[in-house]
Amino acid sequence: MSEPNPNSRLEAFCDGVFAIALTLLIIDIRIPSATKINNTADFWHALGHAAPSIFAFVLSFTIILITWVNHHNALKLGNKSSARFIYANGFLLLGVVFMPFPTSLLGEYILTNHAAPAVILYEITMGLQALGWALITYAALRDNIGKNEKANLQIRKNGQYAFYAFGFYTLCAIIAIWFPLTIAIITTLIWIVWLIHGINIKNE
Repeated sequence: MSEPNPNSRLEAFCDGVFAIALTLLIIDIRIPSATKINNTADFWHALGHAAPSIFAFVLSFTIILITWVNHHNALKLGNKSSARFIYANGFLLLGVVFMPFPTSLLGEYILTNHAAPAVILYEITMGLQALGWALITYAALRDNIGKNEKANLQIRKNGQYAFYAFGFYTLCAIIAIWFPLTIAIITTLIWIVWLIHGINIKNE
């Protein structure tokens, strides 16, 4: 008996990777053990120092969550798989599982004079994910994975978005050399828009 969904194992594997990446984001959020807390005011002050890390966590959690939703919808466009398509998915997952590292750096250095490398690495990671999406769409079209012409049109559109995103995050990484905080704010606003769009979009 044939498998109802030929991509079920791939989707299950990817779901597991997404879940692990989301969980790893929270590990670096803590009040340093060396912090002296003698009263409630000290406690609130220590929590305030953790605010940039919490911001970075929420931002990356949102990005990975939206990426997971988009990945779930992308897999529904196909009715088969291929080695090229599986490895392209693996490349996307590389960008996802790497996310906790630049997230930790962003939370630690975003409000310092040394924010540029953290923001640059964060934007490069976003570009890496965009490149992963481009490879997925290329593999899907190259191996005729789309289940119908309407699905193929959506795959092509996803590919265009991926190339635009790759160019955008590459540009952001360059500009972040001089204006890291501005780029971090722009990236945050863009993903807030994507989140609102994702919540309001109608299921077809």
